Amino acid sequence: MTSFQGIPAGAFGFYEELQHHNNREWWQEHRDSYLSLVKEPLSSLLAGLEPRFGPAKLFRPNRDIRFSEDKSPYKTAQGAVASVQEGVGYYLQVSADGLLVGGGYHSHTPAQLARYRNSVDASGTGESLRQIVDAVAAAGFAVEGEKLKTVPRGYPREHPRAELLKHKSLAASLHLGRPEWLATPGAVQEVGKLWEDLRPLVDWVSRHAAP
Repeated sequence: MTSFQGIPAGAFGFYEELQHHNNREWWQEHRDSYLSLVKEPLSSLLAGLEPRFGPAKLFRPNRDIRFSEDKSPYKTAQGAVASVQEGVGYYLQVSADGLLVGGGYHSHTPAQLARYRNSVDASGTGESLRQIVDAVAAAGFAVEGEKLKTVPRGYPREHPRAELLKHKSLAASLHLGRPEWLATPGAVQEVGKLWEDLRPLVDWVSRHAAP
C-alpha cells in the first residue's frame, strides 16, 4: 500500500455521479475510479490511524437490497470503522457531502441495555458519562443514537440523567464537509485529533455498555 497522500476531491465527485447513476453498468464502468479515488486512499488513511485506534475496515460498497423497496445496488457513501469491540468504536464516512467522523456504540442487546442503564443510573459512572457527553457536544459533535420517547420503565421521570437513560445506543458525529486538509497527508493527524476527542465516550461505552 502506498503512503497516504490525502483523499482526492474526485472521491466526492464519484459519489455525486453515483447518486444519479446508481446501477451496475455505471459502477462497472467506473470501478477503477472507485478503487483509486475512494478505496485505496481511505485504506491508506486507516492504516495511518491504526497504531492509535486499532485495526479498521471499510464497509462493502454494495447495499443489501433483499428486504428494501429501494433496489439501488450501491451505497452512496463509503464508511469505515475501527472497532474497539463488537458494536463499539470509531467511524468515518466519505460521500458527496464530504467527510463525517464519529464514534460510540450502535448495538443494543438486552444485556447491553441493562448494563448501560445501570451505569447511567449510578451516580459515579452516570455523572462521568454526562460530563463526557457535555464535553463532546461542546466540541461541536452531534450526540445521537436510538432513543425512547420517555424514560424507561423502572426509573423516575425526574431522573437527573433522564435523557441519557432514554438512549438505546449512544454515539456522536461531526460533519466536516470538504476541509482543505482532507486532500493532504495531514488528514491522518486531523482525523486522529477528532477521534481522540471521542475517545472518552468510546472508552466509557466500551466499559459500561458493551458485552
